Amino acid sequence: MAFQKSLLALSLVAGLALVGGSVSAADQKGKAPTTAGAKAAYTRQENFKQQGAVFKAIRDELKKDVPNMALVSSQAVKLKNSAIALPTWFPKGSGPESKFETDAKPEIWSDPVKFAAAVKRLQVEATKFQTIAASGDVAAMRAQAQAVGGTCKGCHDSFRVPEEK
Repeated sequence: MAFQKSLLALSLVAGLALVGGSVSAADQKGKAPTTAGAKAAYTRQENFKQQGAVFKAIRDELKKDVPNMALVSSQAVKLKNSAIALPTWFPKGSGPESKFETDAKPEIWSDPVKFAAAVKRLQVEATKFQTIAASGDVAAMRAQAQAVGGTCKGCHDSFRVPEEK
């Protein structure tokens, strides 16, 4: 039961990642991104949607009594690769100044050392998850999935505008 509650909490965190803290280009009053900064912000949002879908697929499998290990392993590779690519999703000019709706806080660019440390934590935890997934140890994968989710939450807490409730 405690594991299920933990997975539910992780599902909520990953759900936030699915939207990337932002809205899609279609939700931008019908305007397609035209500037380099807006295009980068849009691409970032799409990347976060993909990353969230990967993490959701992992979590869904780990809820099962007998997870599909091939699926978890393949998704773990994708998760690690997206974590490694994540720093490239935030070029200068793709924040609020892009005029493309985003929940990315200016601190991403004004405090790059702190942001880089948060990204590094995700990269480390995602890499550990990929290694554990290759081992087939389901209990360890479940624990490491929580660690990955915690890094997502930590970054959202510091670098994402909170959602209105």
